[in-house]
Amino acid sequence: MTKVAISRALISVYDKTGLEDLARALHQAGVEIVSTGSTAAAIRSAGLPVTAVEDLTGFPECLDGRVKTLHPAVHAGLLADPGRPEHRAQLDELGIAPFELLVSNLYPFEQTVASGASPQECVEQIDIGGPAMVRAAAKNHAWVGVVTSPEQYDAVLAELRSNDAALSGETRRRLALEAFAHTAAYDAAIVRWLERDELLPRHLVLALERTDDELRYGENPHQRAARYRRAGTTSWWDAVTQHSGLALSYLNYYDTEAAWQLAHDLGEQPACAIIKHANPCGVAEGKTQVEAYRKALACDPVSAFGGIVALNRPLDAEAARAIVEIFTEVIIAPDASDEAIAIVGAKKNLRLLLADGLPDPRARGLVFKSVAGGMLTQSRDNAVVDDLELKTVTKRKPTPAEIADLKFAFRVAKHVKSNAIVYAKDGATVGIGAGQMSRVDAARIAARKAEDAAKAAGSAEPLTRGSVVASDAFFPFADGLLVAIEAGATAVIQPGGSVRDDEVIAAADQAGIAMVFTGVRHFRH
Repeated sequence: MTKVAISRALISVYDKTGLEDLARALHQAGVEIVSTGSTAAAIRSAGLPVTAVEDLTGFPECLDGRVKTLHPAVHAGLLADPGRPEHRAQLDELGIAPFELLVSNLYPFEQTVASGASPQECVEQIDIGGPAMVRAAAKNHAWVGVVTSPEQYDAVLAELRSNDAALSGETRRRLALEAFAHTAAYDAAIVRWLERDELLPRHLVLALERTDDELRYGENPHQRAARYRRAGTTSWWDAVTQHSGLALSYLNYYDTEAAWQLAHDLGEQPACAIIKHANPCGVAEGKTQVEAYRKALACDPVSAFGGIVALNRPLDAEAARAIVEIFTEVIIAPDASDEAIAIVGAKKNLRLLLADGLPDPRARGLVFKSVAGGMLTQSRDNAVVDDLELKTVTKRKPTPAEIADLKFAFRVAKHVKSNAIVYAKDGATVGIGAGQMSRVDAARIAARKAEDAAKAAGSAEPLTRGSVVASDAFFPFADGLLVAIEAGATAVIQPGGSVRDDEVIAAADQAGIAMVFTGVRHFRH
């Protein structure tokens, strides 16, 4: 496609940011401007010449502005192909001049919905004429440039100034791509709103936009990767500031997401979660951040090497000095002192992320997993143990201290891949068994890890002695519970619901330990 000189532009925008500067620059370049309603009034008030669209069409706006540009004089001007003699002849016959540029942004539908407006107000913000013009111009990008955002004005004007008031074919193609993506995202938002009362709607129209350059690679070096977000929205990731270290990789994103979610599913006091391969290898609460970190690290110091550390309170210098003692990939916290930032920055390649957004463990939403030809989706696991009614099923009731640790352990188990077993004591994990096909193996692995950690610390007594244990799902047999009892656990929290619950409860009673049922399972695959 060759460059096209811009001699006539149609401007119809809701967001009038930068409108006056744009119109003035186009006028100075000799471009005739046609405009609608309040857009034309704003251009006219700036002292610039403008032709009202109703003067072009010979038809006034009507139906409270619902019909303004839906007219052949507009759409023929946008869709005409000057390369076709028959199109030029028809334009001459009809007295219609072509447009080479359309500037149009749409009614703020999503912002109106987010404001809590009434259904009728939301309906009125469903733009019809705007998307019709944008799609028409984008289809005809061989001859027409289409601008859909004030963010594009500077680049477009710069090219017009340097290119004799013309736009290149590549620029028009790129603008058309952005225009179609824009209208697709706009329609997707309308579909979501119309199906807003459906937890699992009939249609999931996902409009996603890439947020950054490609990541270095995916899970493995031969895979390509990038982060996408729903078009027109942001998440806590978009408020993250990176202060040091290499760019984030695919696995850095994945593991940091898991760590950040877990750190904010804990209690109100300072907490730390250390994640490796999307599984926690140590989680703890403490009076200070450094205490929480050291307690979390003690659970599995071997696995913590090269892990992700998430804190739910600002990073201070003392905690920073402790964390950098071993190789860590990422530290993420809500904030950090200047001294802490300097300490982390002195460590080569260590990434420090400050996130201005706290995950809500009770938030609703959908989660997705890809399968061949599509995806599976389900509601988010937003069950929180504090909201559950715990039922003691054994002769012995747990003590208040055990209840506190049981709730802590169950919060952690929610974030451990199934089958999951978590031993905890004094607000810290002491053994985690994750991702096992057998629950009894998960219990054994968690106990063995606790033994290894105790030996590394120079202790002859297993860390699980006097601990509590959480299981993400019911014990199908008593064997997994017996492993926990042998490891020294004194209380158990589990969903219950097995056909052998009576057998498992009897084993707990025989050992004199306490057991509570939650009635809620936390499988995580």
